[in-house]
Amino acid sequence: MALEKDPLNLIITGVGGQGNVLASHIVASAGIREGLYVTVGETYGTSQRGGAVMSHVRFSFQAQCSPLIPEGQADIVVGLEPMEALRVITDFGNPKTKVIVSPRPIYPIGVLSGQAKYPPVEEVLGKLADLVDTVQVVKTTEDGDTPLAANVLMMGALAGSGLVPIPIGSFEEAMREILSPRDLETNLRAFRKGVEAIRTG
Repeated sequence: MALEKDPLNLIITGVGGQGNVLASHIVASAGIREGLYVTVGETYGTSQRGGAVMSHVRFSFQAQCSPLIPEGQADIVVGLEPMEALRVITDFGNPKTKVIVSPRPIYPIGVLSGQAKYPPVEEVLGKLADLVDTVQVVKTTEDGDTPLAANVLMMGALAGSGLVPIPIGSFEEAMREILSPRDLETNLRAFRKGVEAIRTG
């Protein structure tokens, strides 16, 4: 097992209430299981629910890294929300960055109240594609999936993509360790849907 780049820099982004912190906890725990040094840094927007949330996850075989990724140095971005993915790419992306994104928008209060407009999702995805190496779109609401499981579904997509050198089994073991027994099976199903979605494209 090797890292394509050391450190390998991952950003998971969404809005408050989407489960960003749980997603970063799962991938970090899975990486630690594989003997990687993993550093996590969380940043929050103006409000916990509905504001921007960004998790910086850095993997290395050599040493513990500082918690925040320098601007322009994200290798992988997982976007739980398309506009937030574009915002992150603007600051942290580069032409080699790889993006996995949910196309499901979460409208901020300004949009819901009519004070602002949310651009068409296809336009947002097109701008993303112009700025990075690859964009893989993963639907998170098919077959009646609840949006609450979208964070775990997107971790399944990340695991199935092969962009991080962490076996799927290590992700699932991390979930068994982190999640309550009551929530485990629902989340494992969502995770496996994400693995399947990225592989079938």
